[in-house]
Amino acid sequence: MKVSVSCEIGGRELSLTTGEIAKQASGAVLVQYGETVLLTVAQTGPGRPGIDFFPLTVDYRERLAAAGRFAGGFLKREGRPTTKEILTCRLTDRPLRPLFPKGFKDEVQVLGNVMACDGENLPDALMMVGASSALSLAPVPFNGPVGGVRVARVDDEYIVFPTHQQLLESDLDLIVAGSKDSVLMIEGFAEQYPEDQMTEAIMFAHSQIVKLCELQEEFISKVGVEKFVYEEPAENPFNSVVNDKCYDAVRDAKQIAGKLDRYEKTDSIRDALVEELFPGDEKENEQGQTVGQLKEAFYGLEKKVVRDLILEGRRIDGRKPEDLRGVKCEVDVLPRVHGSAVFTRGETQSIATITLGTTRDQQRSDGLFGESSERFMLHYYFPSYSVGEVRPIRGPGRREIGHGCLAQRSVEPVIPSEERFPYTIRCISDITESNGSSSMASVCSATLGLMAAGVKITQPVAGISIGIVKESDDKFTLLTDIMGDEDHFGDMDFKVAGTQHGVTGIQLDLKIDGISERIIKETLQQARKARIELLKNMLSAIPRPRKETSEFAPRLSHIKIDPEKIGLLIGPGGKTIRSIQDETGAQIDIQDDGTVTVSGIDASQTDAGMALIEALTEDVKVGRIYSGTVSSVKDFGAFIEIAPGKDGLCHISELSDGFVKSVSDICKQGDKIEVKVIAVDDQNRIKLSRKAVLEENAKANGDTDEDDTETDDGDE
Repeated sequence: MKVSVSCEIGGRELSLTTGEIAKQASGAVLVQYGETVLLTVAQTGPGRPGIDFFPLTVDYRERLAAAGRFAGGFLKREGRPTTKEILTCRLTDRPLRPLFPKGFKDEVQVLGNVMACDGENLPDALMMVGASSALSLAPVPFNGPVGGVRVARVDDEYIVFPTHQQLLESDLDLIVAGSKDSVLMIEGFAEQYPEDQMTEAIMFAHSQIVKLCELQEEFISKVGVEKFVYEEPAENPFNSVVNDKCYDAVRDAKQIAGKLDRYEKTDSIRDALVEELFPGDEKENEQGQTVGQLKEAFYGLEKKVVRDLILEGRRIDGRKPEDLRGVKCEVDVLPRVHGSAVFTRGETQSIATITLGTTRDQQRSDGLFGESSERFMLHYYFPSYSVGEVRPIRGPGRREIGHGCLAQRSVEPVIPSEERFPYTIRCISDITESNGSSSMASVCSATLGLMAAGVKITQPVAGISIGIVKESDDKFTLLTDIMGDEDHFGDMDFKVAGTQHGVTGIQLDLKIDGISERIIKETLQQARKARIELLKNMLSAIPRPRKETSEFAPRLSHIKIDPEKIGLLIGPGGKTIRSIQDETGAQIDIQDDGTVTVSGIDASQTDAGMALIEALTEDVKVGRIYSGTVSSVKDFGAFIEIAPGKDGLCHISELSDGFVKSVSDICKQGDKIEVKVIAVDDQNRIKLSRKAVLEENAKANGDTDEDDTETDDGDE
């Protein structure tokens, strides 16, 4: 039976429908907003034997057919997920996962497919609403519903579910998910928002989330879904045994400063306990209890110890809750590259490498809203050795793509405009050591590397991660600069990046069922204090961007020509532009608005290309010196091409400052020669002079035509 509910939000109708599509799925919902339609499906299955985690999988696809478009490449069928699709999968997974019971390990898959896109309403934030609705219909212990919204700000007014055009005009792109009572997930980017302003935007988003949760409750009631009854697994029989035997030893081990030493000591305590209770190769005792249960209980003890220490005000490495780890910043650590830096914070280290390129190096991508290009890219790599592990190297995973995008969009607001800095910029962050918050380390290393490369960023950016151990709304401890164990056993990873003026990037991940406005405010303020301290450390290594780019970077120049002269510059079949490139070695890129970018290995190539373009596209100016090529030699003078398609006559009397018997004595066809424009008549005939150039050069060198004289000093 078809069931549908709807409400007005953001000035448009949002509807949820089930009962007609995908009826064999565990739960299926069509979400429609405007004329954008998303099908979300939840499917359950039995858990795999021996699995020790919750296997929730989220997949999201944007097929171009939804926008009535074909893929622009050779293949017309979609392949691997795009970066945008992967980021949407991560956005959806994060608020859903904490709302399942800890012991639930059945397979759950959530799939989203954009069926129609109206070119205005973005479907990614709708995925969270659809996923929550579909899971609420499925026979799973999902403690929803969850709402998710995107918020923008245009003309100082917050807009919920902004259109594509409104988002382009906005200084804020904020996605928030939550329940009726609290916030579960945040991912946002802004133009240096003050902390109180960011909190205001988050709480505005939450007020809209409440409406979506109420709509889902109405939807679930109309469908008549019975609440899934989940039986909690029996208590682990080894909990008390492990606690009695190992609590003190694990407590001492968890306070060892070095990460690998700490892990080694903790593992040795666990292995000794396993050998004691399961001697030899036994996997199960007479009571039917297993080694797996013992290890699970030991893991629970590790978590308890870490949380107990933190709530007592004692962190693993002895820091106070608001303290940073030791920070070290270096620049110019690699030769030849256009910019490089190393940022180390505790046992987390990132090496940034900067590459500068031309317009042709921009990253172009295709999507529901047309083609787009990026002139700033930040790519994050997380090799297994950074955490002392061995695994094969394949393509970038979801985590690497997500962390790279977070760092990229956190730094992007301070990247100079193309008019001010015409380069395409690529930053690589190689994580060479990791013990917490490597994405925020990437923000710091990228900032240092960009300044070392001479990129004129408007402000330096730093990032920090804040954790929490929360026992109740009133009993919690915020932790600045969390380490791996504090992230793993804690309840929150709240990443905040920004400048001295405000927040540029923010991301919240939770393991609990939400946080309050108070926690959000206190976290942002604690992050600001740490960020200012980090910026001071970073600026001690390099106080401002270099004035010049690396000698190994390409040289770029811009010129704006009349768009009607683009055809003249290109020439028939591209003949003119190719000849300029071949002659000078420069690379020329032309945009539709008449902006021409000239790039070369060195300044001489760029200058030569610029000179030819200016000569071709600008009116010939009397008094200007041009470098031309002799196109033909006559008895009365030489015709010299000063730009493709533009030549003038240099009369025999203007070829030299002395008597010239024959033109061929001075030049021949094909010679390069510098000439000055001395006149342009009514018929646009150009008169040139080499003699004038020689005279100017002589004056510049201090030469005169007078005879040298000797001073008479009276000696004979």
